[in-house]
Amino acid sequence: MDIMNLAGVPAFTTKDGSEIRELLAYRNSSIRHQSLAEARLLPGSSTTPHYHPRAEEIYYITSGVGRMRIGDEVREVGPLDAIAIPPGAPHQITNHGEQDLRFLCCCAPAYEDSDTVLLDPLGWEPVSRS
Repeated sequence: MDIMNLAGVPAFTTKDGSEIRELLAYRNSSIRHQSLAEARLLPGSSTTPHYHPRAEEIYYITSGVGRMRIGDEVREVGPLDAIAIPPGAPHQITNHGEQDLRFLCCCAPAYEDSDTVLLDPLGWEPVSRS
């Protein structure tokens, strides 16, 4: 039986710049085809615009308020909102509140930096590595 408590999970920074704590994934449990993590964004911060060619994601806001952009659509989000992010959809979340924005991220297949394509914040075009 795999039970992970958020207080005992180390934080790390993902390729998009968010701080996450991976609760369950193949790296630390018997789960093989998805991952569950808690992400935190400080007030005034945003993830780097990005997309995942393979993974679909669900964000579930647990505290704080923010602005979610998926493609050309922008919506305000807050506690108890669940956000569907299809594979290949460019997205970014911004914390415009006064407290940390905290949300659960469920990815299938499991989150991998290698499945994250960063986009230019101005034009939302892939970032060149040349």
